[in-house]
Order: sequence, then structure tokens, then C-alpha cells
Amino acid sequence: MRRVLCVGRNYAAHRREMGGDDRDPPFFFAKPADAVVPPGGQVAFPPKTQNLHYEVELVVALGAGGADVSVGRALDLVLGYAVGVDLTRRDLQSAAKDKGQPWEAAKGFDASAPISAIRRWAGAPPQGRIRLSVNDEIRQDAALGEMIWNVAEIIAEASRLWRLEPGDLIFTGTPEGVGPVVRGDRVGGEIDGVGRLVFQLI
Repeated sequence: MRRVLCVGRNYAAHRREMGGDDRDPPFFFAKPADAVVPPGGQVAFPPKTQNLHYEVELVVALGAGGADVSVGRALDLVLGYAVGVDLTRRDLQSAAKDKGQPWEAAKGFDASAPISAIRRWAGAPPQGRIRLSVNDEIRQDAALGEMIWNVAEIIAEASRLWRLEPGDLIFTGTPEGVGPVVRGDRVGGEIDGVGRLVFQLI
């Protein structure tokens, strides 16, 4: 694993939920590679927050790289897909937004990117349901086809900003229904055909 890129507000309903309603070009933020938590592990509740949020996402794992890749070639870079959860210290993010400051402390903290095993995949990206539950109660449930920017478009746009390489991961955005979790909560993310991720906050 080399780089973790994340796309913000890539589902229309979530964009409205977070206060926007336009098809702006996708915007990216990053998490450090050591924020990724492999499947099967517990996740420590992070310090300095009173409002930790879940965001379930389709994660693209790249097996090839390139710069300035066309949309038509973008899927050639894909090794496979995983289920990921972008954990966010929402209170820190809101404070940073109010001050025009960067989001690193809100998004790039330790263990902020749990993911499932990567499922190798060729051809068209997954198009099934994406869901998240907290203590077996469904909190997010949408179709991957509701993404504003599709996987190929996201990869192509990212390749105009960075030279992509094998091992890069791209979190593609979350649907509506984000919300808080606390210590002891059991979080489950699932994407049809891709896999399932379960972890407990300790």
C-alpha cells in the first residue's frame, strides 16, 4: 500500500445532507497509509473528539499506475475493490472548515480507514447495494450507481493531480446516512459482490 486518496461528497443525497447540491468536479483529501486497518481488527476510538462519524465507501485498489489517464483507460489500472469505512472526527472537521483550515486531524488520524479484504475484479465496476450497520441496525443503504462521479472518472481525475502507482487506494465517497458512533459499537459495512467489513470500536 502506497497512498490513500478519498473523494468527498460523491453521492447526491449525501452532498445535500452535508450542505451542497452541485455536480462539482470531484475533490480529494488524503489519509496516511498507516491509517488503514486490515480486516478482523478492533479499532481504537480516537482521542480529541466527541463526535466520531462512520462513512461506508467502495474502495478501489490499483494494480497499475499512470499519469493523465483517460476515462476510457482508467479501469485498466484497477486490481480490485474492497469495502472501506472513512472514520471522521466530525467536530474537528467542522471547526477546521469554519476557520478555513485543512482537515488532516479530522480525517487522517490513526486507524481511520478500516477496509475489508480486496476482491480482485476485472471489467465494469460493482453496481450493487452499499450498506452500513451499527450494532446490526442499518444506517446507510444506497446503490453504487448513485455516485455522482463513477469509478473511471474518479481515477482519471486523480491521475491529473498525482501520478498513480500500484498499491494506491481510492475511497470513492459515501452515501447519505452518516452519523456518530461510540466506544463499544459494532460497525458493519457491506457491498454486494465485493465483501463485508466488521469491526468494533474499543
